[in-house]
Amino acid sequence: MLDIKLYGVDHSPWVQAVMLGLHDKNIEYTRSTVAAPEAFIKWGVMMPAASFDGEPWQLESKDILHRLGYDAVSDEDMKQVRLAWQGVLHRVDVWPRFWGEFSVASDPDQNPLARFLKNFFRSFATFYFFLLMNFARLMGQGVRPENFGDQYLDWEERFSKLSGPYLGGDEPNAVDLLLFGVIQCHSSIPVPPLTALQTDPRLIETRQWIGRMQSRFSDYSSLYSGVYFKPHSPAPRLGSGIDQLAFWLGAIFMVSLFWITVPLAAILAARNQRLR
Repeated sequence: MLDIKLYGVDHSPWVQAVMLGLHDKNIEYTRSTVAAPEAFIKWGVMMPAASFDGEPWQLESKDILHRLGYDAVSDEDMKQVRLAWQGVLHRVDVWPRFWGEFSVASDPDQNPLARFLKNFFRSFATFYFFLLMNFARLMGQGVRPENFGDQYLDWEERFSKLSGPYLGGDEPNAVDLLLFGVIQCHSSIPVPPLTALQTDPRLIETRQWIGRMQSRFSDYSSLYSGVYFKPHSPAPRLGSGIDQLAFWLGAIFMVSLFWITVPLAAILAARNQRLR
């Protein structure tokens, strides 16, 4: 049996894709919302990162899914999946909600002390992404399109031509998982694309595909989209009061040390940009 360690927060579409793949294949794993030291030194807070049987950590959700036995994802499919992620910068439209939603997405460690510390330190990743998204908006990125539903029209056409319930046929493939991960991201902190997915009359087949994916993953514990699409399911379980307290103490700590944490975030962002 593989010993799989996964780093990432379930608000990330790419972490979601890997978690969905592991769940669908019924593979046990351990997840941490704080990067292992060797992964942090190499990539900062980039996620997901996975280690198999103690091997070096690796990035890229599509590569991790391929390692789990899914077919490789083409560059064109990956491009289309990323296009479906447009609107992500609207997550910081209401910054208290952004921070609040991250505060309740607790680390899953079963050890109370370890979980407290991880919830404290995972606030740095939230701080990092908050700064990164706001900087991107200041630079003019993420301009609101005329209609967020447009980014799903190519997917709608593909869904209308399916020979089975999923893009992979009778079973979801890696593209199904990656795109469904994007849906979880849009649902975890509601953004305008979510409204388009719910109401756009052009996206009937897309909503039916979402419904089929939700039925398949009805027992998946990080299913954020179940609140917004049929068949409905409860939202993921919130972190305890102690878990949230640890996160907010960490957030205060990260902000109070802004002369250290802001330059560190800038250095990590610049270095990760060069890695892409």
